[in-house]
Amino acid sequence: MGFRLPGMRRVSSNAMDAPKGYLAVYVGAKMKRFVIPISYLSQPWFQDLLSQAEEEFGYDHPMGGLTIPCSEDVFLHITSCFNGH
Repeated sequence: MGFRLPGMRRVSSNAMDAPKGYLAVYVGAKMKRFVIPISYLSQPWFQDLLSQAEEEFGYDHPMGGLTIPCSEDVFLHITSCFNGH
């Protein structure tokens, strides 16, 4: 199951099913799946999240996609800023 935000797309649950130009990430205690534009990777706030993910998980992400170590609320706030909301 995927979740949709402005700028995000909903796709099936397989991390490999993210459409071209998008990346599957897992967020929060329940590991909810979000599919985000790869353009988010260049955003400074998102780069901070990537650094935290590297520190916590290294390159071994148990869900098969990138695991972001923050709450859903924090993730949603950060990504909404990228969309100008």
